[in-house]
Amino acid sequence: MFELAPFAGLALLLGFKHSYDADHLIAVANLLRKTQTLKSALKMSASWALGHMITAAIVTTILYVFRESLLTAFLASFEKIVGVMLILLGLFSLKDLFGLHSHVHEHEGLRHEHPHHHVQDFKGHIHKHMLGIGVIHGLASNDELLILFTASLGLTTLGNVLLGVAVFSLGVVAGMVLFALLFSYPLLKSKSDAVYKAITLVTGIVSVAYGMLMLAAVV
Repeated sequence: MFELAPFAGLALLLGFKHSYDADHLIAVANLLRKTQTLKSALKMSASWALGHMITAAIVTTILYVFRESLLTAFLASFEKIVGVMLILLGLFSLKDLFGLHSHVHEHEGLRHEHPHHHVQDFKGHIHKHMLGIGVIHGLASNDELLILFTASLGLTTLGNVLLGVAVFSLGVVAGMVLFALLFSYPLLKSKSDAVYKAITLVTGIVSVAYGMLMLAAVV
């Protein structure tokens, strides 16, 4: 098992780096903005990472058995799927801007009007959404996974290769959990509708724009 140590270290680093692909962060941010607690944000990021791990394991198994011959023809289609997903997520975020409401109340004889957003209660469904997004992301932008697969060619069994994928996925989890904390904490701390509205606008626009760029790149 000692010869697997350098391979495991490489897998962990590649997984951490892979979690910060732009399409990953943009998609996850579109849902993280809805979180109401850090605990929920961490669960959401873990759900995404789990979905990504499932697809990564499947892709790696296919690569191990058939090498790249079976997947090459489908790589462009995978990128298109992610691009369409980003556009849809961005449009849903922008749609939420119309969910801001203003309420008038009196305080010490003075009337005040405060706009605020109504956060939809997904009752756990949002974690399923994140799992699905992770599954889709596992289909595309897997340069690091291909590097890991190339490095694993000296390993003799599929089990050892999948062990590397598991360690790779731990790196992905660590990276996405850190991003969830950095993204969600300021938003939760501010408790400001203006901040929420600005983040919703930015994530929506960036998601749509990046999705369109992905589609244009594979045409």
